[in-house]
Amino acid sequence: MSSFTPNGLIVAHHGISVEVLFDNNARRMVRVKRNSGHVVGDNVVVTGEILKRMPRRTELQRRDARGGIHLVGANLDVLGIVVAPQSPGGFIDRAIVAARSAALQPFLVVNKCDLEGTAELLAELQRLYGGSVPIFPLSAARQSGLAPLEKFLSEGHRGAFVGTTGVGKSSLLNALCPEIDLKVGTLSSYNSMGRHTTTVSTLHALAGGGELIDTPGFRDFGLVDITVEELAEYFPGFEDHRDVACKFRNCRHRTEPECAVLSLVAQGRIAAERYNTYMEILAEVETLQAAARSRDWKN
Repeated sequence: MSSFTPNGLIVAHHGISVEVLFDNNARRMVRVKRNSGHVVGDNVVVTGEILKRMPRRTELQRRDARGGIHLVGANLDVLGIVVAPQSPGGFIDRAIVAARSAALQPFLVVNKCDLEGTAELLAELQRLYGGSVPIFPLSAARQSGLAPLEKFLSEGHRGAFVGTTGVGKSSLLNALCPEIDLKVGTLSSYNSMGRHTTTVSTLHALAGGGELIDTPGFRDFGLVDITVEELAEYFPGFEDHRDVACKFRNCRHRTEPECAVLSLVAQGRIAAERYNTYMEILAEVETLQAAARSRDWKN
């Protein structure tokens, strides 16, 4: 007779097995196929060695540089975008758009604020994104500036930190949840960027409330299944135009007449650099949509 275990939550994914935390606080490893589709944050029912995944409220995906699609986590409601000096450009905008399109609230974590040059980075990020998303400056290594972020997460949020390799995600998780003791990579002498050492996706409960999923580091955040309309609506920095609607509901903010965004760019209320970044991502999204339509047509 097969044993039945009540609903559980996947709290770690090891590739060929997952760790499930059950309602009675018991834990168990369950073997899965490498490409099973299960992800940390999934609610499941376990019957013997079979996992049945329950419907997801939300899911966050990303595309890597080779075009591969990866599921970052399930049933999240916030996304922390971790940046530090020398983080590559473009990552923040794509992550914010991806979060908003997945019905998650994005926020920025500016780490390594003890390092030289971070004050300039923080000022620039506050100028570009201060009106779009919450920003939390801190130093995980020195455990300074953590209180506002801890308070935010304690409001019952389940989130994940995303960031390129070396921004200090593991150090940040260690500071927020010391008992997990994630290994932290040494700094490269050439660019002060650490080697990300996390290889297993895991979910951690914070002492003050809230949950965080830790995911392996990655160098890019390509958009997945984002429409042109979603990009136009969710791009950070375009929020100011919502009180003055574009003439056309599906306006792409390129050359359309009576476009509110183009008007704000002309007035200087939206910086030209923000608009240029939007146009770069718009071209990417249009290319992806055209490729998807071509595949559908061939099939």
